[in-house]
Amino acid sequence: MSFFFRAASRPRSSQQDLVRSIKDSLLALDTKTGAKALEDVEKNIFTLRQTLSGDGEVEPNQDHVLQIALEICKEGVLSLFVQNLPSLGWEGRKDLAHCWCILLRQKVDESHCCVQYIENHVDLLDFLVVCYKNLEVALNCGNMLRECIKYPSLANFSFSLPSNCMYEQLALFCSFRYILESNSFELFFQYVELPNFDIASDALNTFKDLLTRHEDAVSEFLISHYEQFFELYKRLLTSDNYVTRRQSVKFLSEFLLEAPNAQIMKRYILEVRYLNIMMGLLKAGGTSMRNEKHCFCITGLPATMIFKIVATTDPELNVFLFVTMINGIIIYSLADRKVFVANPNKPRDIIQVLVDNHKELLKLLHALPASKGEDEQLDEERDLIVKEIEKLVRLSV
Repeated sequence: MSFFFRAASRPRSSQQDLVRSIKDSLLALDTKTGAKALEDVEKNIFTLRQTLSGDGEVEPNQDHVLQIALEICKEGVLSLFVQNLPSLGWEGRKDLAHCWCILLRQKVDESHCCVQYIENHVDLLDFLVVCYKNLEVALNCGNMLRECIKYPSLANFSFSLPSNCMYEQLALFCSFRYILESNSFELFFQYVELPNFDIASDALNTFKDLLTRHEDAVSEFLISHYEQFFELYKRLLTSDNYVTRRQSVKFLSEFLLEAPNAQIMKRYILEVRYLNIMMGLLKAGGTSMRNEKHCFCITGLPATMIFKIVATTDPELNVFLFVTMINGIIIYSLADRKVFVANPNKPRDIIQVLVDNHKELLKLLHALPASKGEDEQLDEERDLIVKEIEKLVRLSV
């Protein structure tokens, strides 16, 4: 009887031994120097990777994986992973990031134990965000952050509320917001303009995930932080970097067209300051901005502004978005989304901006190439917009 008891308990002991070895070797990095200490850490992490994901021939034992996840949380090894990531070599960082993603997915009794650990140690999220400044570990941290963002609890923990905030306890239920509301979130507006293209692109992917993964939570955040967010985003739209401007306008148009962001969209399109930015992009973008495929100089966003103001108020008429691309204006019907039905209460200040800039707008619209019969609706709607702008100008005289 005792034999079977020892045999059954041995696998759990081996998992505990592995986690203990990993922890001891990571702690030793603070007290030892030289290649030997680093070699021990990377060897242990490689063993962990094989245990979690298999070695290509043998599939991982799921019971062992769950035991490791629980033991890693119990021993605080996740914190050591993040703190020591910059000390590892290239292979060690890659293995650690791989293990991180697997560990976060493990569920014990319907809960993600490693996700819960991070909820209680949200400083780890701040550390990962700040590590984008480190060229050596930026891409690894990006992968680890995006894995965290997948979970609504961590996504909502992205807001760091003041200690005296009456809603402080509620943050425990919306961990995604921690990143969004923390000071670290503002760093992404810098990271997307980093000179290293790979890191800037990775940061943009993380930024997009933050703003699209959990739509309802993001919508609530933007409603309550509207001024702060769009003031920061304005920097991207007016950046000296052409790629940043192009990507920012494209993402903004896609992002604001999401159904949960309808209230934000309605507010944004009625503000002259943002219409002026888009008009400036349209005027100054040049041929490359207007005609390069997927390089938007005026996307669904500013076109929605224009059409919302100049279009007929007939509720049966579709509202269209115009997107400038290499082949001219592409029109998207939004008849089923009533939020975009033309506004009969046209703001005077926005009408004035359009009237003042009608020559440039009409010139650009006339200069766009015709579809050559390939899309008659496209040509018809472009002509309609031209006529409506001209009508608006006549009424203003």
